[in-house]
Amino acid sequence: MTQILNKQALMAAIINKDFFPYCYIKNSLNNNQLTKKILTEFPQIKKGGSFNISSTEENSINKLINDFKSPVIKSILSDKFNVDLVNASTIATLRGYSRKRDGKIHTDSSSKILTILIYLNETWNHDTGHLRLLKNSKNLENYIAEIPATFGNMVIFKVTNDCWHGYKAFEGIRKSIQINYVHNNSIKIHHIRHSISSFFKALLPTK
Repeated sequence: MTQILNKQALMAAIINKDFFPYCYIKNSLNNNQLTKKILTEFPQIKKGGSFNISSTEENSINKLINDFKSPVIKSILSDKFNVDLVNASTIATLRGYSRKRDGKIHTDSSSKILTILIYLNETWNHDTGHLRLLKNSKNLENYIAEIPATFGNMVIFKVTNDCWHGYKAFEGIRKSIQINYVHNNSIKIHHIRHSISSFFKALLPTK
């Protein structure tokens, strides 16, 4: 049983395959006390970049990550995206601050099978900073879908050569967790480290 992830919403999600396979779920998290703890337990990140977190801490962030490690969720996603996640490794990073130079159009590395982005901002009233899934690599305005960075909004997409995405420049607090299923033979390139303190006092940027 998942603790934070809304399994029913995930099962009901429709995969859009027009440009690359993805789904967008608005209410991706269960409405319970554990989920609400994310708002207070998310670390204060005051600089840009992605940060590894300790996998040994008993907190809401890791409970959410563990939901995606479960065989049941892996099976659901394997069927929806026609991929094999049985032996895939699961890695997660946090982002808490967006710089003006962030959000440029890009695809994810081929070492990843699926990318999951979950936004964890209590509200999002900004005109910029909305994730855009794009039709090509050249135009941020030519988008398939636009997703506000509001708490519980989740996007899952299959990593392909054309899974273009980005967002209009925004500087300020922009909280999210990125979870990836990764090919086991590529796990070392992600430089997973576990030396972070229990209160996220020594967040380490990924390379």
